[in-house]
Amino acid sequence: MTALPRLLLKWYSQHGRTLPWRDHPDPYAVWVSEIMLQQTRVDTVVAYFEKWMRLFPNIISLAGASERDVLNAWEGLGYYSRARNLHKAAKIVSEKFNGELPRNLDDLRSLPGIGRYTVGAIASMAFGMDEPTLDGNLRRVFSRLYDVAEFADSSAGEKILWELAAQNLPKGKAGDYNQALMDLGAMICLPKNPRCEICPLVKICKAREHGTQDSRPVLKPKKKTPRYVHAAAVIVRRGRVLLAQRQSTGLLGGMWEFPNGRVAADPFEELEKTVNAAYNLKVGKKSALGVVQHAYTHFKVTVHVFQCAAVFIPKDKSLRWVKIGELDDYPMGKVDRAIARMPLASG
Repeated sequence: MTALPRLLLKWYSQHGRTLPWRDHPDPYAVWVSEIMLQQTRVDTVVAYFEKWMRLFPNIISLAGASERDVLNAWEGLGYYSRARNLHKAAKIVSEKFNGELPRNLDDLRSLPGIGRYTVGAIASMAFGMDEPTLDGNLRRVFSRLYDVAEFADSSAGEKILWELAAQNLPKGKAGDYNQALMDLGAMICLPKNPRCEICPLVKICKAREHGTQDSRPVLKPKKKTPRYVHAAAVIVRRGRVLLAQRQSTGLLGGMWEFPNGRVAADPFEELEKTVNAAYNLKVGKKSALGVVQHAYTHFKVTVHVFQCAAVFIPKDKSLRWVKIGELDDYPMGKVDRAIARMPLASG
């Protein structure tokens, strides 16, 4: 065993985090946790993971759940395609692999939502295989340990980092090694102000030696984040409010929303036109309810919310009248959940 895994595993045995999916007897738990942890902080994931495992304790129960129940359980975690892919993959595993997550790496890769990183994480942590993995924390750790000057988010940089991830993999201990690297990135090798003075790898870190730790990893310049303005219609009739279900693919796929659309000028003036174009709705008298703002990964949105009178509601299976008291039963993104919690007058 080389110095890197030896020093790291010694540190991990004393300082590794206690997490509900670690040392779990079911590979399903590792799979769920790794999908949840993609682009999401550990302290956020813990409560969602525990709730998920109560609702869907195994692959068979997840495969048999409705998409609405799955999205409801995921609501608030964001990146909802992860939940839809988990659901789809559970159905495939239930039908094709008798409800057991396959150990064959090609079979694992064939499942929706499981890429190279997730395959490595499941293989090493759940099945004890000697496989590398590379998440955001590991990219940062390896970029600093080896002072990698290549863009970490480029194909060339990815190739270098994957090679480094595999280079020092300790035989029979890949799962602990990968988790130790994740913990090091989360607790010591931080994105800003890394805690080099207490790092177990400080003596073998090339970036520390060269004084470049604050500039590693090297990332491509970010583009300016666009901001959009939307107008949303809250239409209430006899204690029920009109919701629309988004298409099953794309941003917030399958989630429910209040009819809305992007506007170029005055939201009050353009509301009627935009909801008519998007849903074939016709609304009349309206009054302002409030404004909701939210930042997605690639854009920001400001939504002006109006309570409206309905003039014409088309027959459309994507539109549904929902009792105000039952809005919590319909999975929504953060913007629409904020609207649902506004004081909605019963029409």
